[in-house]
Amino acid sequence: MRSDRPLVTVIIPNYNGARFLPLTLKAVREQTYAPLEILMVDDHSTDDSVRIARSAGVPVIRTGANGGAAVARNTGARRANGEILFFVDSDVSLAPDAVATAVAILESDPGIGAACGIEDPDPLIRSSRVEDYRALQHHYWSVASEGEVSFLWSAMFAIRAAVFAETGPFNPRLRYTEEVDYGHRLGRRYRILITSAVHGRMGHDRELMTLLRKLFHRGRARVPLYAARRSLARGYETAARGWGAVSAALAVATLPLVIPYGLAAAVVPALLFGVSLACDAGMYRFVLARRCPLFFLFFVAVHFLVNLVIVGGLAAGAAQWLLSGRFRALYETPAPAASRAGG
Repeated sequence: MRSDRPLVTVIIPNYNGARFLPLTLKAVREQTYAPLEILMVDDHSTDDSVRIARSAGVPVIRTGANGGAAVARNTGARRANGEILFFVDSDVSLAPDAVATAVAILESDPGIGAACGIEDPDPLIRSSRVEDYRALQHHYWSVASEGEVSFLWSAMFAIRAAVFAETGPFNPRLRYTEEVDYGHRLGRRYRILITSAVHGRMGHDRELMTLLRKLFHRGRARVPLYAARRSLARGYETAARGWGAVSAALAVATLPLVIPYGLAAAVVPALLFGVSLACDAGMYRFVLARRCPLFFLFFVAVHFLVNLVIVGGLAAGAAQWLLSGRFRALYETPAPAASRAGG
């Protein structure tokens, strides 16, 4: 084992992650890389998370109040001693070589600011078809984006502590889009890579409404950022997927044509539905190849609903952007300078 390897601090932001935490901590402790420092930042959980981490021998830093993942990550970075920070969410079980691979990527090129991982196509814990849907959908969209991106995959990524300090911390005002904002800031000076060489299984929401609520707010909160910068994130949010969501919404909007014009008018929403599918045909082929036809139909139905929610979130964000100066300025206030303290 090389003795000159940089110390890596694994930072685990957590809020009510007791369901997944034992698997997350076990995977971190079984990493092939050394030397390793592990810190869990508990964001005012109300479940058994703190006891689980402490019983596993993992140091726990507690926030004074629930401030969101950005606050938890910043808190961990301030207390970290490592030259490299590896952030992993408390619902992710890393592959054994994830940290070692990410460190090798950073060491290979000083121009790389962050090395981000991709979650596997199977959920960490399977208890509902919704989890299966989200694991497959998110995996495919991520793998299709592999390479250089402008969007930070915050569930598992490595970054040099010096680069984190230079870029500044995550914006603590943001709860749904802190990783998009950070990616834009980091990408001004460094390349951001996402690679399936760094991977692990991720836990997902069991209930459909919980997932849809998150996606709605993520779409809504992106509006002022994209309006100010006049560009979407490179990699994940492609133009084709945007048109797929719009086509799904138009398919629903044109359904009432059947009432005055009869069944012949149904061809319009049917064609729009077909366009929506065609815009992400690769994903649907991927799912059909892996799962049975019955699940494939479930996947298509859920993703159609997800497209509607995304459009609804963007529409709500556009209305809020027009009406609220405070919302328009959501990303304008600079994040406070990063500072580091010993763990």
